[in-house]
Amino acid sequence: MRAADATSRPAKQLLHLVFGGELKSLEDVEFANVSELDIVGIFPNYAEAYQAWRGVEDNAHMRYFIVHVHRLLDPSAAAPPSS
Repeated sequence: MRAADATSRPAKQLLHLVFGGELKSLEDVEFANVSELDIVGIFPNYAEAYQAWRGVEDNAHMRYFIVHVHRLLDPSAAAPPSS
C-alpha cells in the first residue's frame, strides 16, 4: 500500500455511548432507578462523546459516563495509546 492511500482513508469509527443517572450513593456506582437512566447518545469518536458528556446538566447525585462501545464490539482490539 502506498503512503498516500493510508492517509486518504477515513479514521476508523470508534463508537462511544454517553449515559448517566441518579446514584443511590455518592460512594458507589449503583443507579437509583435503572429504568430512568438518561441516554445522551452514541457518538462516532471519543472527542464528540466527551463534548456531549461535558454539556450534560447534572446535580450532586447525577453521574454520567462515557462507555467505549467499540471495545465491547471487538474486545480483541488493543486499547488506543494514552496521551
